[in-house]
Amino acid sequence: MDFFLRLFGKEGSSKNIAKERLRLVLVHDRASVSPQVMQSFREEIIGVISKYLDIDTQRMEVDLTNEEDAVALTASIPVRSVRRGL
Repeated sequence: MDFFLRLFGKEGSSKNIAKERLRLVLVHDRASVSPQVMQSFREEIIGVISKYLDIDTQRMEVDLTNEEDAVALTASIPVRSVRRGL
């Protein structure tokens, strides 16, 4: 639970936490990737993108889906602003 609070801030409600857990389970079922791996993807994406953009991590969605003969990684990342002076 502490992990999700750190990830989503103290404003993370139990509804949002349950929704995220369910989403991770569904992704695992679709792409045969463990929830831990999906969480690692998400954390690394946040780390890299946050260097350049101020993003809304609470509304961010990262998903793996099965395409015809491959798995696709899709991300919806709301951008608040671009970091200047890098």
